[in-house]
Amino acid sequence: MEEKGTIKNETKEIDKELITKNHMPRWNEIPDLELYLDQVVNYLEKHLNLYNVNKEDKIITKTMINNYVKQGIMPAPEKKKYNRSHIAYLIVICVLKQVYSISDIGRLISQTIQYFELSKAYNRFCVNLELSIKNVFNRKEMPHVQKMTEEQYLLKNVVQSVADKLYVELEFLNKEENTEKN
Repeated sequence: MEEKGTIKNETKEIDKELITKNHMPRWNEIPDLELYLDQVVNYLEKHLNLYNVNKEDKIITKTMINNYVKQGIMPAPEKKKYNRSHIAYLIVICVLKQVYSISDIGRLISQTIQYFELSKAYNRFCVNLELSIKNVFNRKEMPHVQKMTEEQYLLKNVVQSVADKLYVELEFLNKEENTEKN
């Protein structure tokens, strides 16, 4: 029997409260050390596991990271080591790839960092994502802000699409899938 407030997934149950209270690491909470590729993958898996609805696929691999660098979506590592900036890029990429193509993500990131310093853009992304997810899962509308810049409005809609997709997959598609298997 499924508990109220719990979403069944193939490999684990995801609690709605866990999703709505999930904290994305802010810029200053990301390790300020240089990490090797394996360490980066482990860090990202730990912090992004909730956003990986399809447990058959990895949220991130070494090959994916190398491809993002080759495609110019993120900067190359320095002497095979990744810093806070790289990890912030990868967190954003991993979250957004649930909805957008890698080339679209590259364009969105590029446009955003034209207007905002990377640390501020990243922190805004985290705050807006958490708020969007909380509102979607609690069935609340995002607060309407009259004076939003075009960039703020774009960010709001980008993270809203991630929250909406996460909700639909966890609340409806996975429930249907699990019902069909039983």
